[in-house]
Amino acid sequence: MAQHLVDLLRSLLAHYGYGAVAGALLLENAGLPVPGETVLLLASFLAFSEHRLRLPYIILVGIFAATIGDNIGFAVGVYGGRPLLERYRKTLRIRPATISRGEDLFRRYGAATVFVARFITGMRVIAGPLAGVLRMDWRKFVIFNFLGAALWVTVISSAGFLFGKHWDDLVEILRDANVAVVAGVCILLAILWWRRRRRVQL
Repeated sequence: MAQHLVDLLRSLLAHYGYGAVAGALLLENAGLPVPGETVLLLASFLAFSEHRLRLPYIILVGIFAATIGDNIGFAVGVYGGRPLLERYRKTLRIRPATISRGEDLFRRYGAATVFVARFITGMRVIAGPLAGVLRMDWRKFVIFNFLGAALWVTVISSAGFLFGKHWDDLVEILRDANVAVVAGVCILLAILWWRRRRRVQL
């Protein structure tokens, strides 16, 4: 099944090139469970092995599509509200725990959650709509959304290109790396929160 998916994505990339990259990332970040990370990895892998695509263009297209996609998701969340979020959850079979975890992260870390969510499987799909439902300040959302998109797309694309021939190993490494990045960012946010709280108490 996994190999069939890779073959299908490879065919789409061969036919549509950067359009396939843009479409996959835009849809995933808008709130649909599309394998955007896999498409990004595979596109970068093909840039290395077959030279059909070029890495700098993949990164530019990916950042643009991911940023726009999240803004679409944000708008859907703002105008649809929680009733739409609930229907969306049931239709796409998203676990209630995923939504609850997202809400908890937004309560603790605010707009920075949009940045962190890029590196969490499942959260990347719901971050935009959930931020809209929770009425996050749009200007803050845009900043963290763009920064997260730029880092995530650049890291994933570069990894896909640099690891070239080692596809299976790369997927496993990135799964572990995502966890490490999230843990590091959470520790940093916790330190900043603790320092701010100390200043307020003093």
